[in-house]
Amino acid sequence: MKWIDSLEAKYRHLAIPRIIRVVVAFNALTYILGVINPEYVGLLTLNPELIKHGQIWRLFTYIFVPPADFGTLGLFFALMFLWYMGEGLEQAWGSFKLNLFYFCGMAGCTVAAFFFGGRWTDFFLNLSVLFAFGTVFPDEIIYILFIIPVKIKWIALFSFVLLLAGFFEAGLQAQMAIVVSFSNYLLFFGPQLIHNIRHRQAVATRRTEYARQSVPEDEPLHRCVVCKETEVTSPDLDFRVAKDGNEYCTRHLPSLQPAVAKPQV
Repeated sequence: MKWIDSLEAKYRHLAIPRIIRVVVAFNALTYILGVINPEYVGLLTLNPELIKHGQIWRLFTYIFVPPADFGTLGLFFALMFLWYMGEGLEQAWGSFKLNLFYFCGMAGCTVAAFFFGGRWTDFFLNLSVLFAFGTVFPDEIIYILFIIPVKIKWIALFSFVLLLAGFFEAGLQAQMAIVVSFSNYLLFFGPQLIHNIRHRQAVATRRTEYARQSVPEDEPLHRCVVCKETEVTSPDLDFRVAKDGNEYCTRHLPSLQPAVAKPQV
């Protein structure tokens, strides 16, 4: 998009290289510190009320708070997967565009927290990274449990279905919070998705119109190769395709013709 290219030309030097690596490293560090002192994690969460009272660092540090219910092994694989996706997106986009995507996601989560309340972590932010990766690399193969090969687009689609199910079960406030928290994905991929939908509709319309114009309404579909009758000229006739590949009406179908006696020698 042109506006992203314009921003990159001016502010490319401000991009943080390997930003997802930084996020992963601090998530691991926060987990270790949380094991040592659980109260430490509470100082980093996104809490609008405490931010209003001067704890500005919470606007940024919540992205370093790992999921509480993943467990050590689950967190390890989740962070490695996030690292993998971040590396792929940075190779495809460059550091600036990935930075812009991630910080727009942070802004969306912050706005959602202030306007709609609730406890906020980096869950939706990292989920938006999954959706972005699945959009850019839909056919990338991921091996679940190191055995089962699955294309990343199916993992992203499955995650989207779960999110959509939770979306419809949630109240209006939570629904708006989910939409706002995915503002980065909508900002980056919304125009492309709308264009693809319109393109498919236009192609389908052109194909239908072409098919309608190519086959006149009065053009018969069946014609007997013997008498040349069609379902238009003789609606009461049935037509069959014989073993020789030709189409006959039932009066001239070879298998129904009376046998001709061979002359006696």
